[in-house]
Amino acid sequence: MGSVFLPHLRTGWHVDQAILSEDDRLVIIRFGREEERDCMIVDELLFRISEKIKNFGVIYLCNIDRVPDFNVMYELDSDRSEPYTIMFFYRNKHMMCDFGTGNNNKLNFPITDQQELIDIIETIYRGAKKGKGLVISPKDYSAVRKFR
Repeated sequence: MGSVFLPHLRTGWHVDQAILSEDDRLVIIRFGREEERDCMIVDELLFRISEKIKNFGVIYLCNIDRVPDFNVMYELDSDRSEPYTIMFFYRNKHMMCDFGTGNNNKLNFPITDQQELIDIIETIYRGAKKGKGLVISPKDYSAVRKFR
């Protein structure tokens, strides 16, 4: 189970420190509730890719019920319709990605393919290294279905 092996950020301070601590890698934070099925699935996916992206990205998990500090600021699932939200940061800057979904702030739709997620992370990392605050996703997700 992925959420057992990936580092958990247990307070708002830990989230801030994770974002501040990396100078050269993308910080990927999965906000959500690891007890929800879709969240478990993405945590497993994140765990499986964590070794493959370790040179340019680091992954953390944050439970939004235990650490509610960012729920309003990042518009995290207040109505429980999103099992998880993945956000990206580079050098203390929130990285945005145009997925074609109308929401450039976060990845909050079902994703199950390892290579697809690696491609997204690599694209955001390359854009971040070039100083871009918004990058275009390698794939258009406008037709992707929301969670059930």
